This record gives sequence, structure tokens and C-alpha cells, in this order.
Amino acid sequence: MELKQELEWNEAQKISINVDLVAAAKRQLLFLEAVDRRNRWLCDGPALQKAIYRYNACWLPLLAKYSKCQILEGPLVVPLDCEWIWHCHRLNPVRYKSDCLEFYGRILDNLNVVSSVQGNSKRETEEIWNTLYPNEPYELELTSPLSDDISGEVSSTEKYSTYDLILAVKRQVPFFYQVSRPHMDHDVFLEGAVARYKGFLHLIKRNRERSIKRFCVPTYDIDLIWHTHQLHPVSYCNDLVAILGKVLEHDDTDSDRTKGKKLDVGFSVTTKQWEETFGSRYWRAGAMYRGSAPSPLTRTPWTSNMMTKRVLASNDYQKRIHLPEGKVVEVMLEFVGVRNLPEGHKGSLFVLFSKTQPDTIFNVETRLNILPESGEKQVALFQCQPTGQLLFDLVSDSPSNLFISRPSKTMGSTSISLENFLFPVSSLTVEKWLELVPSPGTVTSKPIGLRVAISFTIPTPAPYVLHIAHSWLFSKICCFFPLPGRVHFAKEWTRVIDAAGNDIISLLMRDFKKEKGRNNTNLKKEVIGLTKSDESRIVAEFDGIEWSFIDSQWSLKLERNVNKDGSIFELIGHRIVKLFPGRKLEYELKHCNGQGAECDFITAVEFSAQDPYGNAVALFDLKSETFQIKEEWFVLPGMTVAFILSDILRKEGYKGLSHTLSGMDLERDCLVQEVDRCHEEDTKGNLNSAVAQEVELKAEFAEGITPVPEKGGACGGGCGNTQKSGGCGSGCGGGCGNTQKSGGCGSGCGGSCGGSCGGGCGNRMKSSGCGGGGSGCGGGCGSSCGGGCGNTMKSSGCGGGVGSKVADGKTAGNPNISDHQEGAAIQANEAPTA
Repeated sequence: MELKQELEWNEAQKISINVDLVAAAKRQLLFLEAVDRRNRWLCDGPALQKAIYRYNACWLPLLAKYSKCQILEGPLVVPLDCEWIWHCHRLNPVRYKSDCLEFYGRILDNLNVVSSVQGNSKRETEEIWNTLYPNEPYELELTSPLSDDISGEVSSTEKYSTYDLILAVKRQVPFFYQVSRPHMDHDVFLEGAVARYKGFLHLIKRNRERSIKRFCVPTYDIDLIWHTHQLHPVSYCNDLVAILGKVLEHDDTDSDRTKGKKLDVGFSVTTKQWEETFGSRYWRAGAMYRGSAPSPLTRTPWTSNMMTKRVLASNDYQKRIHLPEGKVVEVMLEFVGVRNLPEGHKGSLFVLFSKTQPDTIFNVETRLNILPESGEKQVALFQCQPTGQLLFDLVSDSPSNLFISRPSKTMGSTSISLENFLFPVSSLTVEKWLELVPSPGTVTSKPIGLRVAISFTIPTPAPYVLHIAHSWLFSKICCFFPLPGRVHFAKEWTRVIDAAGNDIISLLMRDFKKEKGRNNTNLKKEVIGLTKSDESRIVAEFDGIEWSFIDSQWSLKLERNVNKDGSIFELIGHRIVKLFPGRKLEYELKHCNGQGAECDFITAVEFSAQDPYGNAVALFDLKSETFQIKEEWFVLPGMTVAFILSDILRKEGYKGLSHTLSGMDLERDCLVQEVDRCHEEDTKGNLNSAVAQEVELKAEFAEGITPVPEKGGACGGGCGNTQKSGGCGSGCGGGCGNTQKSGGCGSGCGGSCGGSCGGGCGNRMKSSGCGGGGSGCGGGCGSSCGGGCGNTMKSSGCGGGVGSKVADGKTAGNPNISDHQEGAAIQANEAPTA
């Protein structure tokens, strides 16, 4: 910061706010989690209408009576349904103030009011409620059907706001998804957010002082604090009048993120003003738009008497499995400027950056331009392990002419240590000049300086990324499992390895000969597990009806029909986990018109009292035989399930995973896609027609028509080591690299979304790049990534669904703006595709 910018920042931090915003933000997150994860019935339908009625007819009058003369000793505890409507009403502070003044003559505050999710005693409040409203229960009961028409009840309510609370609720429903990541409730992150909120108010104050009409748009960390402040209506009104001379409007009705529209332009203008005023970056890791919220699996909460039970501590055998604990951090990186270049220097400048030590999440070198040289804002957003150093090489790309081609030249290098900021967490942002160590042949009077701006999130547990390595050869086009006819070795172990290639466990299926006179359904099987310490034991047993495994804590029911909720298998124990075909919930592939091989994925979803609508705990990538598991308790069950299904589906030609998709089961659907790709390649002269014929035979085999001859593979254009990767997938294009490390071309490399990543997927399993989701290409969507998805840092999540490339800061549907801003704010129910 220059002195003037530092003074502006210090002035902004003098803004006085009479609320502990860090503590209040944490309470808000807990409440939003309770609504989103356990009480979505409050967001639509008759329940929402009933909640609005109870809020107007019961809660606000009770609150007015309590605030005028304290009618009970303890705090008032607001019923959950009323609290949700009250929450949304207060987020239009101007309208809430006017309604309160009209009906009650004063602003009804939240002083001495306690949230229903904090576990405090509700007895005193419930007694007062029942006295005032004997015909209306304190808790909204859902045991009996609610009427779709409550107009009669509404008409009998004298003090009823005309503000459209139904639309207000619907605009707020997606907000929790944007602020629900683990780092959001960390003290250091929130303290930084409060400081940035004061900076945001300071910009608006400066604009008012200069009579500048400007549309200011917050990032999501600022917006979270802004919401928190508004939930304290008296303090918000008093504070904003003191700061700005008026109550700051918070209108969330504008939802158009399209490039060039008011919201997009407003964010760009706010970014520019912030950086000019304070000399620091406005964009912040962990605070940008994540794309639209995932589609729910069900709108009806799943209930069971088993949901109150909790799984026992990890059993002894699971504890013997060595699972290295990993951390992941999101990093946002920008190169702001360069100084002390050699005299007479010509040509453009860019920086190549990488990690100086192996990283199982991020292990690529990528390029980012420097703002003053390129004339456009380029920001890198990626995930990595919070260890080691980031290495920066400043490169000069000298201009060439028609006759002479000049190679790029590295002018110097420098680095920055991640541990210095993250262990312990001291600061989540840094912007400084770094001196470069000059490369041989580079001569300057002063050391070249590179100004680097970095922001981080709090390190959080990384998912366990595991890979199944079979000893038998794979079919090169079968989705996940080899078709019958392949030669395999029944007595060989199947290894499960982690992302770094370390063995976790080996598994073996043991079949017992059926007893004479018994049918096949009574055939007994066992899965044997062998740990690295050479300790073996029975992991699972099949009694002819269902699988029981891990000390009988779990049973796996293998249904042949799709359940009503869309699941295909159930894993039942102290927890209930259902397996759904495709990518669901947080793994959902967004903003792709041609989603391609969804048959290559299974999502494991836990249902519990805490997550009655489901919580995704694992994703199985069937094509690459790689799976991600979020929680340690599911690692051994997840590996066992994957191995059992592998054995079943291998023997049944993959038809065991039966799920209807437009009249086709998953195997046939996947093979039809492969046939189409092969014919398309054949018309381009890229694939021999005999290969396409083989694929058609495979598809016929899936129908039970004819056996499959053993022929060569159907991968066009260098898919790497397909024996280890499980095959090419739905169209790798060319040059997918080593698919053992990348997890196969899968759905990313030019396959699932209409050539989404082109060629050169890079190392997918070890990076957040093409097809892997994360913060890179996000599964490779449409034209948003272009070619070369191995370079995931040129966009902040192309495939998160918005814009051509975030590198410009001028996207079609800016993915970085929050859902609110001064004057006319936004609420993204759906993010537009590129």
C-alpha cells in the first residue's frame, strides 16, 4: 500500500459497529444450516405460507409485547418457522423498518431473543405463546396436512405486511450454499471479513461524499457480514445513519449475472475502486461465487428410527489401515506488477508458477500474465496442499518477426512459503514485492521486483482419493468393470492405493462351493482384507441374501430394481448410506448441456437426523476406478462396497448396476455413447471402422445378443496407459497423458461435455484439472475451458459454470459477485452457462 491508500484503509477501520459481528455471523451460519440441512419444508408450499401467517399474526405481536414490557424473566425463544421468515424480512432493512413503524410504532429488535437452534430452554416462551394463542401451537406441526389456502386466516390478521415474503424467502434459499464451506466460520477468516465489510461501507461513504452514484457489489465474505449486521435491525439502522446519514438499502431482486449487465459491471467497478482506494486485492479466496446450488435428491426429509443412532468408533481393523491425513487449501493468486526491468526491455511478461515439492492435489506448472503488461486482469484460483513453497519464474516473451523466432527467456525466480501463513494461521492475505534471483545472462542495476497478491482459505481436511488396481486386464471400453470373457486370476489380490501410489489395503473375493441341492442364491462368499502389516481377516460375508461386513456393523442390500428415491443400493448399519447413479449433490456436474457418461459415476449419500435430505460422502468414478471419500468412517465400507460391486458387475457384464435412463440401462447407455463416438471418429478418419464394429459388438453383448471377441482397444489418439487407467472413456481426444495418474480420461478430456477440454488433460487425479471438478475445469463444461485443461489456473473454475474465462475478470455472468449489493442486488437461483 502507498501511504495514501494505507490512510484510507485505516480510516475505514475506524467505522464503529455496535454488534459483535464475528460471533453473530457464526450464529447465523448455524441457523442457516438448520434450515438448509434439516428443515427445507419451510422454503416452499403450504408450510411456507403457514409460517408467514404465524410470523405476522403471532410472532411479531408477541415480540412487540415482550420488547415493550418484559413479560418473562429469560430470553424469548423464537419458533423455527417464524425465525426463518423474520430472518428474510430483516434482510430488507428499509422495508422491515417501515413495516415495524407502521404496525408497532418502533423497530422490533432481536435484543434478548434467542434462536431456536441454540438449544436453550423454550418452556417459558412456549407458556406465554400458549396463553396468547391457545389455538395455535408453539411449534409448527406437520403431522396433519396443511391447507393450500390460508387466505381466511390472513384476512383476519390486522397487522400483516404486504411485503412479498414468499419471494423474499425464495431469494434467500440459495445463500447458504455460497457460505457453507468450512473456512467460513473460522475466526481469522471472519475477522478479515469484518474488516473488508468496513472497507465496503467506506467506499459507499466516499461515493456519497463525492456525489458519485455507483453500484457497489460485495463478495460473499462481505455479504455474510452485511447480512449479519442487518439481522440486528436497531443497531444496523443506528450504525448506518451514523456512517452514511441513512439506512443502507439491501435489495436482492436483481439476479442477472450476464456480462455487461448491471450486476457484472457493478462488480467490476467495485473491484477497480477498491484496489485504487486501498491498494489491495478485492477478490478473495473462499469468498467468490460457487455456481448455483446443487439439485436436491428429495424434497421430503427421509426419516427412520435408525437415524438417531450413531456409528461406533472406528473398529480395530479399520484403525490398522494407514490413511495419511491430508489438508487442502484454496489459493487465489494475482501478479500485480513488475519493476526494475533491464533497460531497453521489450516484449510481454508472464509468470510460470508451480509447487517446489510434490503435491497430490496440484502438481502442474502454469502461466499467468501480469496486469500492467497484458492490460487485462488475470487471477488464478486453485486448490493445493498447504505445504511447501510456490515457485515463480518471470518470463519475457520477446516479439518475433517474419524471419526470426525468438525463444522465451526466464529473467529470474522467487518463491513464497505457504507454511509461513498457514501453520499457524496468521494472515490469509499477503501482497508484497518479491525480489527475483536473476537468471544467468540477466543484468539489471537493481534486483527485479515482482508484486504478488495471494489470499488463502483456512486449511481443511482433504477428501481421501483412492484408486482400485486390479491384477486382471481391463476391457478398454467397458465402464469400470471388465466384461466376461477377459482372462483374470481369481486368486490374485486387488490393491487399493491412495493418490500418492501408496498401498492402503488388498482385497480378495473367496467363493465357496455351493452345497449339493442348493441353488445359486445360497452360494457363500467372503471378502478377505490384507493390510500392509500382512494381517488378514474377513471383511465381508455373503449369506446368499445380503452382504454383512466389518464386524457385522453394516449390511449391503443388492436390489435389482431402482428404489423410489432413485437409489440402486443401500448400505445399512449405524448409519444409512444409499448409492445413487451419477453425480449428485455437491458432486453434481454443472452447466453442461451434454453431460455424457453419468453412468460412469455413483454417489454415496448418507441419510441421518442431521442430514435427512442427504449428505454426499463419496463419489465413485467407475471409469477410472478412482473414488473420493470425505469422511474416514466411510473409507473401509466404501472400499468394500466398491470391491463387491466390482465382482458382481464384472461377472454380469456390468448389467448388475441396473438403472433406467430413457429406457436404457446404464451399461447400454454408456456403450451407445461409445458407439456414437467411434462412428464420429471413423467419419473423420481417426478411427478404424473395425474398432467401431468391436464397440457395437460390446453393446450387443450388453443386450445379451452375442459374445464379445477379444480384439484391440478402441481408444483413439494416445490415451496413455489404458491398462492401468481402465480405458479411454467416452472419447479422450488426443494425448491424455498417463491415465493411471490422471484417473483416466473419464468424462473430462474431450468426452462428456462436447469436447469440453480438448486435448491435453494433464494429470487429472493429482490436479484440480480437467474432469476432476474441484477448482479447475470442473468436469470440463462446454466451451468454457477451451483447450488445455491441465492449465487450470487461467480460470477460477471454468465449469463452475459461468463465463468464458475468469482470468479476464470480465466474464459472461461474473462468477465472483455476491448475491446482494447497494441499490439493486442479485440472488442467483441459476447461474447461466458459458
